[in-house]
Amino acid sequence: MVILYITLNNDDEARKVGYKLLEMNLANCVNFFPITCIYNYKGKLEEEGETVLIVKTKKSKFEEIEKVIKSVIDYDNFIGQFVVTKVNDSFSRWIDQVVKE
Repeated sequence: MVILYITLNNDDEARKVGYKLLEMNLANCVNFFPITCIYNYKGKLEEEGETVLIVKTKKSKFEEIEKVIKSVIDYDNFIGQFVVTKVNDSFSRWIDQVVKE
């Protein structure tokens, strides 16, 4: 199992991506919430709101999920993958039932 940490512009984008991923069985659960982002862009410090989408999925689904995200948004964003080394058995069974290899 892996967790994808994805930054998007707003909750609407996160909701659209999340529903698509769930409908396509690319994830079994997603969470999203607003954050504040401070970043260095072209030598200037910027601060703005973003939304983080957390996707619970399998390692083999990264490229498919990336394609879904790019079908919803038209800008470069962050999509990071974290490997989960341990997860409770009931959640593991749930993800195996929903996200097929």
